[in-house]
Amino acid sequence: MKSIFKKYRIFIGIFIVFSAITLYLFYGALKPSKTLPIYNPSDVNPELVDSTVQYISKYHTIADFSFTNQNGKTITQKDYEGKIYVADFFFTTCGSICPKMTANLFDVQKAIANNPKVMLLSHTVFPETDSVPVLKAYAKKYGVDDKKWNLVTGDKKEIYTMARKSYLAVKLGKPEQLYDMVHTENFVLVDTKRRVRGFYDGTKKEDIQKLIEDIDFLSKE
Repeated sequence: MKSIFKKYRIFIGIFIVFSAITLYLFYGALKPSKTLPIYNPSDVNPELVDSTVQYISKYHTIADFSFTNQNGKTITQKDYEGKIYVADFFFTTCGSICPKMTANLFDVQKAIANNPKVMLLSHTVFPETDSVPVLKAYAKKYGVDDKKWNLVTGDKKEIYTMARKSYLAVKLGKPEQLYDMVHTENFVLVDTKRRVRGFYDGTKKEDIQKLIEDIDFLSKE
């Protein structure tokens, strides 16, 4: 009798373990895996997108570019080839959201310090005042790592074109001033195929944490 009871307990134990494993596997199969969207101009607030590309609904990628960084070096898409990167727009004399955005991007820089797949790219929207020496001083002030993070200046028309036609992240400025821009708090996540994969509020810590998590996800994709 004891032998039968012992076998019965073993059977119940095996049944419970088997059931638990089955439920775990079933839940894993049903649970949706994480994905990041691929953004096209038609998916984004029209205020942030140039009217000539607002109709584009697929295959959007970041265009070729050529700017000058805080060290006077020419930076092109070749420097970001095969990289995941975060892009934003700022200006050094901004006293409102820019200091907070730059400080938060410094936190991103710390998070990606040992990840060779990831870089940062900040564009000034006031290239007429943000010269190379001005950008260099700003970079030193905020602890910019030259190997990971480029602050770039260049032709205002080209920056405008990149902001509104590629990164889909900057509002129009004064109608009477051609190529005037109003930068936003947006950080733009770009993948290794030059596709836009996310927008994040650069002033909010919770968005910065999500950005860091999404960078990690893309690094393993």
